[in-house]
Amino acid sequence: MKATLPTPHLRSFPSPTPLSFKLSFAFPETRRKSLSISSTPKGTPSPSLAYVPLRVTASSQAASAPTVNLTAIPTEMKAWVYGEYGGVDVLKLDEKVSVPEVKEDEVLIKVAAAALNPVDAKRRQGKFKATDSPLPTVPGYDVAGVVVKVGSQVKELKEGDEVYGNINEKALEGPRQFGSLAQYTTVEEKLLALKPKNLDFAQAAGLPLAIETAYEGLERTGFSSGKSILVLNGSGGVGSLVIQLAKQVFGASKVAATSSTGKLELLKSLGVDLAIDYTKENFEDLPEKFDVVFDAIGQCDRAVKAVKEGGSVVALTGAVTPPGFRFVVTSKGEVLKKLNPYLESGKVKPVVDPRGPFPFTQVDEAFSFIETNRATGKVVIHPIP
Repeated sequence: MKATLPTPHLRSFPSPTPLSFKLSFAFPETRRKSLSISSTPKGTPSPSLAYVPLRVTASSQAASAPTVNLTAIPTEMKAWVYGEYGGVDVLKLDEKVSVPEVKEDEVLIKVAAAALNPVDAKRRQGKFKATDSPLPTVPGYDVAGVVVKVGSQVKELKEGDEVYGNINEKALEGPRQFGSLAQYTTVEEKLLALKPKNLDFAQAAGLPLAIETAYEGLERTGFSSGKSILVLNGSGGVGSLVIQLAKQVFGASKVAATSSTGKLELLKSLGVDLAIDYTKENFEDLPEKFDVVFDAIGQCDRAVKAVKEGGSVVALTGAVTPPGFRFVVTSKGEVLKKLNPYLESGKVKPVVDPRGPFPFTQVDEAFSFIETNRATGKVVIHPIP
């Protein structure tokens, strides 16, 4: 089935001015094939996922907020569910999932947008089933939406607030059975923050887990003003935010990052001083070494060769080689609140993969794409009806 899709964007909203700027990906003037698995007959080959070139454009277009009826909360909702661990094929769109009950310290959110992370795929594959919540599971960590109900002990948030957050305090330890890939989800108030005013729901949904991972990783290394950093996979969801936080929040003296040839301009637009094309040179062979290497791709054995003596190496995935270390992010609404001014000023920008946002009916397709490890920035699901 063929469909003409609008050109998606990597949007950047600086401090309030008459014109806002976007980093956008331009598709060729051809019709794009829909990648919908649910609407494609079995046996039909999938279209190719060719990389799309980057360009910079300007736009003054603003996103409008959805209309939410705060009094009409249904008892059942649409949600993506899996009842067994496995591949993408275990995912099913269920139209009769019970809306979760709100505990005293939680709020109920009408989900406007969600996002996928590598941990979503690993969880579905059963990589940490020993510490997972019971099946069946509604997946999803990242959420952006509107508060429609508050628990009795909720102190700050109120009905009608536009919020975003990572709904699982501990990513691998008992993540919620009811995740964000649904029309409604419940979240502890302490894990949420008000959505930055200048970001739409799709942009906000792609931030929480990735920006919290980037921030906590930099803090754990003791990163501070005047230090240098090398980011491996700088165009990815976490890497693109490590670059910006290191530069704009922590005051890095120099930021280097790796990517493929076609994504070097994106790195530079995010503030990278030295953009390294990993298809043409080995970063560990460079004469310059760095105070911190943030490995967001799984190359710790090489990363330790690029760090200064006494420096730190963060390894998010893959085998860990000393002195590298790994951590599992803790979701904190306070971190999002602390970073909101940088987002609202445009100093830190969300990066959304140009193949999205994926509609709610194509969550299975979005999972297939994120598992190719070729995403630029975040894979976002929007709108969620």
